[in-house]
Amino acid sequence: MSMFKSMNISASALTAQRLRMDVISSNMANVDSTRGKLVDGEWVPYKRKVVETAPKEGSFQSFLQKASGSSSIGNGVKVTRIKEDDAPFRIVFDPEHPDANDEGYVELPNVDPLKEMVDLMSASRSYEANVTVFNASKGIMMKTLELGK
Repeated sequence: MSMFKSMNISASALTAQRLRMDVISSNMANVDSTRGKLVDGEWVPYKRKVVETAPKEGSFQSFLQKASGSSSIGNGVKVTRIKEDDAPFRIVFDPEHPDANDEGYVELPNVDPLKEMVDLMSASRSYEANVTVFNASKGIMMKTLELGK
């Protein structure tokens, strides 16, 4: 195993969680955006975005270890895509709104602030945990270097 593998795994998770927090922030900023995208000449409300992650594909060495029956700790995580949530839009009666239809209803984004805050807390805690692991790995390496003095 490479000396820096644990740091690389933590760094990949830090990058993924940071992107996740950025997407959640974008969702929260657009919670009331009725004009998210222009489709066929009509404005469509903002659609909630979600980050999808997957394990990083392994190197030849990791596949060789797996085939020989040795344990492998993994290679980290990568973001596969940012997709739009297909949940239905919220419908609110507000005849004064400029985007209200003929009956006075407005389509609002499918963003639930409570759900976004829970996701943000989860991403934040995961980020903090990976910072702790990264710093522990760095500390172990520093102690190892001190042994060589």
